[in-house]
Amino acid sequence: MNDDMLNEILENLSLIESDTAVPKNVRLKIKNTMSILLNTDDNKILNVDKSIQELSDVAEDADIPQHTRMQVWSVVSLLESK
Repeated sequence: MNDDMLNEILENLSLIESDTAVPKNVRLKIKNTMSILLNTDDNKILNVDKSIQELSDVAEDADIPQHTRMQVWSVVSLLESK
């Protein structure tokens, strides 16, 4: 994954995290996902896979707004195209 793609993913996640319509537990998971992606100590592929799993869990949450769910799936799509 190149730096431009990572920056785009982090921007999208940051938008979700700052959305006050998103439940707090979901925002915390988004923040955790951002931390995973920024972690340079671990294998990048492993970090991407962890992030996809975390975001898949977020997308399945019944409490998130529909537009947020679409944003999450968009980020997952970007991660899968790594």
